Amino acid sequence: MTDHPLFRLINRTSLVTQIIIGLIAGIALAFFFPQAAHKVGLLGNVFVSALKAVAPVLVFILVAASIANHQRGQQTHIKPILVLYLLGTFSAALVAVLASFAFPSSLTLVSNSADLSPPGGISEVLTTLLMNVVDNPVNALLKGNFIGILAWAIGLGFAFRHATASTKQMLGDMAGAVTSVVQMVIRLAPLGIFGLVAATLAETGMSALLDYLHLLLVLVGCMLFVALIINPAIVYWKIRRNPYPLVFTCLRESGITAFFTRSSAANIPVNLQLCRRLGLHEETYSVSIPLGATINMAGAAITITVLTLAAVHTLNIAIDLPTALLLSLLASISACGASGVAGGSLLLIPLACSLFGIPNDVAMQVVAVGFIIGIVQDSAETALNSSTDALFTAAACIANGAVSVPAENQPQ
Repeated sequence: MTDHPLFRLINRTSLVTQIIIGLIAGIALAFFFPQAAHKVGLLGNVFVSALKAVAPVLVFILVAASIANHQRGQQTHIKPILVLYLLGTFSAALVAVLASFAFPSSLTLVSNSADLSPPGGISEVLTTLLMNVVDNPVNALLKGNFIGILAWAIGLGFAFRHATASTKQMLGDMAGAVTSVVQMVIRLAPLGIFGLVAATLAETGMSALLDYLHLLLVLVGCMLFVALIINPAIVYWKIRRNPYPLVFTCLRESGITAFFTRSSAANIPVNLQLCRRLGLHEETYSVSIPLGATINMAGAAITITVLTLAAVHTLNIAIDLPTALLLSLLASISACGASGVAGGSLLLIPLACSLFGIPNDVAMQVVAVGFIIGIVQDSAETALNSSTDALFTAAACIANGAVSVPAENQPQ
């Protein structure tokens, strides 16, 4: 059956192209045949339901397996790089919070106000957070309590670090299997987006496109601000010299490639080659680059924060500054667990939405909106994430003298 010309054409066509086709087809159907557009909304509902089903298992298995299989005892001197990774991710989340307050975004969501239980303040948020952390793991998986899932995944991950090699291998195999299932779900994105866009536009009109455009501008604007202002400031603090030659080198040789591959993992060989050309110590970048592809997620932190606050604004949930700062911290931590597959950060949005009492049904609609704009959003996010891996590795190595080529051969 896979030898059919249609299937061969689909396999040869990239997912990004398929999503663009689905997006255009959905707009056209809603514009010319609005009655038919309502009927294909089932495709969007199936896609959102598939995301709801796979997201809890994804977070639980991947985080536990990642911690359990971490190699201990490696002397790589990457602590300064880890500090830069965490500082950059948290700074990006703060930028996203400020931008979301300055340029609030609205979404088209279907929600029942009776299902909403917005917190009364930071104390109630912390209480809810604590109770979610100690939730029963089975109950957390069943109800989609992502905070509880994350807590149990971290705890079991550290416990499994003392397990046998075969057990760790089993966890790694499970993580690979779950990732394969996620990739299968993501392959449904073109059909899901076709149904979502068609049904949404048929019901709300073309004004919804303006909401998506505004949201996309806020997201990309935040990422550009972090790439061109925040990251250079952090690098200058580290190396005490003009950071922009190094910044532009990493954006040009790593960011552009990552923009089109849309995968930090796929861009690891590019970053390793860039670090080698910059003369950085192999013992350092051979660890920090793969690690950065997993935990250095400034772009993901921006995506999680902006989309969550867009949902909060849409639902008229009032938040104070301490709660927004807590969201920044949670977004930074959540971003470190973003899946390596395209659109992986979107699946962590429910974790942040749960802070504000937003039910999973509504949160998954926000995730679906993320997939609609993901053609540009995910590419820009990956470009920021991957180029920052090389940038911060180079900055830490230069500051610590961990370079093997003369300074004149490095970007000045």
